Amino acid sequence: MEKITSIIRDSIQVKQLLLQDTSLLERLTSAVDHTVNALHNGNRLWFCGNGGSAADAQHLAAEFSGRFYLDRRALPAEALHCNTSYLTAVANDYSYDDVYARLVEGVCSPGDILFGFSTSGNSKNISKAFASALERKIITIGFTGESGGALKELSTILFNVPSTTTPRIQEAHIMLGHIICQLAEETFFHAG
Repeated sequence: MEKITSIIRDSIQVKQLLLQDTSLLERLTSAVDHTVNALHNGNRLWFCGNGGSAADAQHLAAEFSGRFYLDRRALPAEALHCNTSYLTAVANDYSYDDVYARLVEGVCSPGDILFGFSTSGNSKNISKAFASALERKIITIGFTGESGGALKELSTILFNVPSTTTPRIQEAHIMLGHIICQLAEETFFHAG
């Protein structure tokens, strides 16, 4: 029982630190504004990550393309890792480090947004995708752990969660992503 309460306390502590970080709260507002502007301009939202972070990326893409709270039309959002034939071919023929960057080159347009999830901030495939995105005038929104890693310099907006523990970081990522989904949906559809 003590271990369980300790884990819950740790998760709450990370969220308390986020709540007290006014700069992070301002970055959330900025991420929502960029998201709404991109959608108003006919641009798309793209998501990428590895492992549990890929699951988080896919989850948040679905919140936009499906629905969050509102019964509304679908929004153009997709996780880049959903085509396993593509993913395995590029990983085999080139490198796993290239799987997202090549898709950014092939499907993303200036004004789109690329959301990238890496608890360390150092996933090479996410870093290469962000570098490719910035060259193409695509907004990059990074979700990392405390240091920000390599994504710190490659993110238009960075959410570096104040933790070094992967599960606590991922829990915070999904909360921050849900906030962006909810506020962007309300703003875009004038429901807030």
